[in-house]
Amino acid sequence: MSKNKLVQGYEVVIGFETHAQLSTQSKIFSRAPTAFGAEPNTQACAVDLALPGTLPVMNKGAVERAIEFGLAIGSHISPRSIFARKNYFYPDLPKGYQISQFEIPVVVGGQVEFFLGDEKKTVRLVRAHLEEDAGKSLHEDFIGQSGIDLNRAGTPLLEIVTEPDIRSSEEAVAYAKELHKIVTWIGICDGNMQEGSFRCDANVSVRRPGEPLGTRREIKNLNSFKFMQQAIDYEVRWQIEQIEDGHAIQQATVLFDPDTGETRAMRTKEDAADYRYFPDPDLPPLVIADEWVQRVKAAMTELPRTMAARFVADYGLPEYDATTLTQSKAMAAYFEAAAKACGQAKLVSNWVMGELSRRLNSGEVSIESAPVSAAQLAALITRIADGTISNNAAKQVFEALWSGEASDVDAVIEAKGLKQMNDSGALEKIIDEVIAANADNVAQYKAGKEKAFNALVGQIMKASKGKANPGQVNELLKQKLA
Repeated sequence: MSKNKLVQGYEVVIGFETHAQLSTQSKIFSRAPTAFGAEPNTQACAVDLALPGTLPVMNKGAVERAIEFGLAIGSHISPRSIFARKNYFYPDLPKGYQISQFEIPVVVGGQVEFFLGDEKKTVRLVRAHLEEDAGKSLHEDFIGQSGIDLNRAGTPLLEIVTEPDIRSSEEAVAYAKELHKIVTWIGICDGNMQEGSFRCDANVSVRRPGEPLGTRREIKNLNSFKFMQQAIDYEVRWQIEQIEDGHAIQQATVLFDPDTGETRAMRTKEDAADYRYFPDPDLPPLVIADEWVQRVKAAMTELPRTMAARFVADYGLPEYDATTLTQSKAMAAYFEAAAKACGQAKLVSNWVMGELSRRLNSGEVSIESAPVSAAQLAALITRIADGTISNNAAKQVFEALWSGEASDVDAVIEAKGLKQMNDSGALEKIIDEVIAANADNVAQYKAGKEKAFNALVGQIMKASKGKANPGQVNELLKQKLA
């Protein structure tokens, strides 16, 4: 039973199907290019058009990218998988069928782990299979005509299918973001949702707790995380209203309209039997030897989950910090460069996840273009750690660096007079003066009122113009009041 809060007494059940366009230069069964944005029908060859006498030939690069994905999420790589014909009629499908995989996919099982807030979640995968994309229908409303662009026909896709493990729209978005991170991190997909390189379909149903799974409706082609959450939330509300009004949910494919914020039925949803799958006679079974898998594995970059585990082991970070810092290669590299330079990994983590991320988000700046470099942040944190400046002063230094006012941490500290007062003699003199001038607070503290101690600290910080080291102030004041 999910720990997620029920929606009006119903449990939400969501499964995902994601089409990741693989980053090959040519199509899955032909040598035609896959570049985005070409003039319509300039990147479709005779194989893509299924002209008589043509035969498909498997793209080795597409297979290797599927293997990489399976290794990245702990799946089983099938040593032998089959390509099948998925039969259906649509104007943008020139062959009258799509070459896909059905009974034996190339990737089986695996899981995707992520955090939703500070709670760790796991979504199990059923499979990931290779297939070709269809073309695209273009509707010219102003002239009342439609056309077909077959540039995408034959583009290699990896369809990634989950178990119905997701229980809320927030969890769905978190899963999709984690999957997006994985495929872009390992370089098998550019992840461009606007160009259709990463397309998500959400199968949404609701049920009373403990009841069998409800009838699902599939929301197609969600091309942004924002619209994904809006679409699922609307669909959940709509299904609950239908059930409460005594109507049965009909299995269907629906589209989300961002302008109205509503989903609308496009067609009744087909089942596998409707597609009349059968093995493609033009393609032999795909055989993947273990040696091939090992070669792919040896060439792969360090995976985000592996890097996160290393950050925990090597730098002593909490798992949440390590997972957050490995959301992108650039952020992970920034953190590690700063942590190595100053030896204060947790402080670096706090600043990267806190002040730096806040500035990046508010300014819509990528971490690669951050005005404050990893080396500058490391220098700043070194001055916090050695007591030269306080945290409040450090924010002033960070602001100067970010705005381009200065580039050297120590120069900013000197110019702005931000050094903490670490001279115990001078600090003791201020403390003695504050104690003498605040006899009432001293008496209250000795009577057990902790707030009186904080009031004394505040007076000391004020008298030192904020330059006293707070830790040193607390220690000396307690000694004098003991």
